[in-house]
Amino acid sequence: MSGASSVGADVAKTAKTKTVYVCSDCGAEYAKWQGQCTECKAWNTLSRLSVETTVVRARKRGFAGEFQSVQTLAEVSSTDLPRLRTSMNELDRVLGGGLVPGSAVLVSGSPGAGKSTLLIQVMCNLAGQHRALYVTGEESLSQVAMRARRLNLPQDELKVMAQTSVDTIIAAWEEFKPDLIVIDSIQVMYLEDVDSAPGGVAQVRESAATLIQHAKKMGTVLLLVGHVTKEGNLAGPRVLEHMIDCFIMLEGEPDSRYRTLRSSKNRFGAVNELGIFAMTDKGMQEVANPSAIFLSRAEEPTPGSIVMVVWEGTRPLLVEAQALVDASALGNPRRVAVGFEQNRLAMLLAVLHRHGGLQVGDQDVFVNAVGGIRVAETSSDLAMLLAVVSSFRNRALASDLVCFGEVGLSGEIRPVPSGQERLREAAKHGFRRAIIPRGNMPKQPIEGVQITPVTRLSEALDAIDA
Repeated sequence: MSGASSVGADVAKTAKTKTVYVCSDCGAEYAKWQGQCTECKAWNTLSRLSVETTVVRARKRGFAGEFQSVQTLAEVSSTDLPRLRTSMNELDRVLGGGLVPGSAVLVSGSPGAGKSTLLIQVMCNLAGQHRALYVTGEESLSQVAMRARRLNLPQDELKVMAQTSVDTIIAAWEEFKPDLIVIDSIQVMYLEDVDSAPGGVAQVRESAATLIQHAKKMGTVLLLVGHVTKEGNLAGPRVLEHMIDCFIMLEGEPDSRYRTLRSSKNRFGAVNELGIFAMTDKGMQEVANPSAIFLSRAEEPTPGSIVMVVWEGTRPLLVEAQALVDASALGNPRRVAVGFEQNRLAMLLAVLHRHGGLQVGDQDVFVNAVGGIRVAETSSDLAMLLAVVSSFRNRALASDLVCFGEVGLSGEIRPVPSGQERLREAAKHGFRRAIIPRGNMPKQPIEGVQITPVTRLSEALDAIDA
């Protein structure tokens, strides 16, 4: 018997079927039933489940031969696989350069964000050069065809299938041998031998594991569509995010035509990479100059507005930060942050009071990142505070002023990564003044930009008064 077969046989002998109780809300497992889930505090959500180990399930589906014998790291082949370009530069950027054969990509987003539209465009465009299969479990084939015709997409080469049984899908997979396959969506897929309803924690977990194993075995790009909860998090078990290679989220406000595609996990590229799309009657169109979306400012300078340079993935973006400070009629003034972290806003207002001498404790403070973008990095600290000061004093800042920098608890302005690239992006869009941390002062001057380096919050406040 070969080394690989003996390893698979030995592991299979020790594999057993066990009974667990799984919470349908959070996916927590327990050895015995109890009324309340101690993880999410929900009542009566535990259901009995007979779970086969991964090895037993793999043997039934012909994956047992995937076990490899022990070898040194130097013996493992590390040849880079050629990526499949999607013909959408923004999507390729988020994916890290394209789709990797044998990888599993999870695409999630709120209802109506455009997940199915984006994927049908990608699959129709790639079907001419690669074997592509689109599996829909939520829509009929006629609905998929109507969308493709409405978007004027090529339809002759793309194979489609309406199915929710994972076993049936794998049988068609073995027969057609696609290079790419879309499963829309993982929440409606089911396995016959899993005692749970489609969409349940056990079904989602086992269905995804089976599909991912088969994608690795066949070298197929697997694109899974996932739903989100009302809080905006991925629905289903948290372990799903650990099984896949790339997790991208399609976000957008219901009343906005723009969508942002962000990667929160990527084994083949940078995380937190951002792609910008516009939803049109011709489908998802990529935006070549994303900064232009977030810079649609009023013709006249208005108080409480300033442009900041944030770093998203591998490129800088210019985003307008807005603030409104108004006298509060409540005993507990409100602190509302849209696009920024709520707790960070409260912290920065305390720093402003202590080290900037500005008291807004009796004021309602609202801050907003224009364009629906979500800013996670700390380089937006200085912009938030300057916008708050501008609104509080009812004094507009210069329209050609840009800023970035992290604010510390002692009032210091800390440098942020990629300072020179941020300044060059600002200069390209016509900004002539910049307030930045002294640690980001470029060695060579940026043509056309007057730079004011600061080390303390008080210096930045003096700079906007000058």
